[in-house]
Amino acid sequence: MGTSDRAAAHAGASVIGLVGLGYVGLPLAAAFVRAGHQVIGIDTDETKIRKLNAGISYIPDVNGSVVGQAVEAGMLRGATDFAALAVADAIVVCVPTPLTEERTPDLSHLSDACERIRPHLKPGQLIVVESSTFPGTTTGIVRPILEQGGLSAGRDFHLAYSPERIDPGNKQYALHQVPKLVSGVTAACRAKASELYGQVFDRIVPVPTPEIAETAKLLENSFRLVNIAFINELALVCDRLKVDIWEVIAAASTKPYGFMPFYPGPGIGGHCIPVDPLYLQWKAKEAGLESSFIELSGRINASMPAYVAAEVRRLLAPGTTLSGARILVYGVTYKRDVADLRESSALELIRLLVEEGADVRFCDPFVASLRLASGLTLTAVEPTAEAIAEADCVIVHTDHSVMPAERIAACAKLVYDTRHAIGGRGTAAQVVKLGGGSA
Repeated sequence: MGTSDRAAAHAGASVIGLVGLGYVGLPLAAAFVRAGHQVIGIDTDETKIRKLNAGISYIPDVNGSVVGQAVEAGMLRGATDFAALAVADAIVVCVPTPLTEERTPDLSHLSDACERIRPHLKPGQLIVVESSTFPGTTTGIVRPILEQGGLSAGRDFHLAYSPERIDPGNKQYALHQVPKLVSGVTAACRAKASELYGQVFDRIVPVPTPEIAETAKLLENSFRLVNIAFINELALVCDRLKVDIWEVIAAASTKPYGFMPFYPGPGIGGHCIPVDPLYLQWKAKEAGLESSFIELSGRINASMPAYVAAEVRRLLAPGTTLSGARILVYGVTYKRDVADLRESSALELIRLLVEEGADVRFCDPFVASLRLASGLTLTAVEPTAEAIAEADCVIVHTDHSVMPAERIAACAKLVYDTRHAIGGRGTAAQVVKLGGGSA
């Protein structure tokens, strides 16, 4: 069903409240507007609300003209006051679920959102949680908070869980093309949520319980965590054995079954892969079990920035140490072509380099400045031929599509390439790949 068909077929809830307007909430808001719904966006960040109400998109994946037209047409507005949700037929919660300093689940944003929704809950309303979390959250935490107002989930209002599957920067799959898992605390709740999402997504996948949907999301990202850790470990082995891991992966990928390629890198980042598996690990420990794969995988991936720093130290010109060395890091976001620094391994890599006395600079078209935990603030520089040539080593951390690979290859003294992005360009520089067999 196309977007125009969905809008024409639109029935049921016509005013959608969205709590949390970040990388998940704003794209979803735009999708609901396209389907013919009026959307009220709630966020505690006043800067986001001001930009939204001015018709400005602050998320790269959401076109600014789409936001502007929706605001001008009265189909989209933002607020910080949860009282605006009183007119909503459905409320979708997309707030962050990060980790505490002890690396355990932090549901404070979710609990707070539910507390603030409760006074405005009304009979017949649909509440959907999209935030990634451990199994049992919807029924064991969200439901009791909402029911404290006197209404009962499954009887007086509908309560559902549908995990977000947003992949920032993904141009291959639009939001509506990704199958949507939908569950509910009752069959009627699941049906109500399926009806709503069916107006936006091409395929709805109903699952029996919220616990299944919650665990499915954690499985998706734990699968990636474990496989990335495995290929990172194999990259280190290949370095020592003088075998090129990138050629190994290309060769193995010719098998039409039983193999799925993953690629090494300087570490992991973003909200999903570094965080979601730890929610599952925490829940397993609560049940008296150890999730050894997740724990080991986390350690391997967390060790990659230190490995990169050690390799750069080893590769510097004779007589040059990291202390005083000029290091230029290209790309500091956690993945290519996004402006997201959350959990980026570049932050740890730069911290380690600075700690050893290196003079670190960075280039990133999506980041103007970054602040380390130590309080040190770095401002981005342009990747000019002069800036590249001045560096004792250029580290390719994130291979943005606009990266001047030819210029780096032509002007750098030494390149440590963690993304296999520079090689094969007739380089004048010494180019060493992570996992390229140089150790």
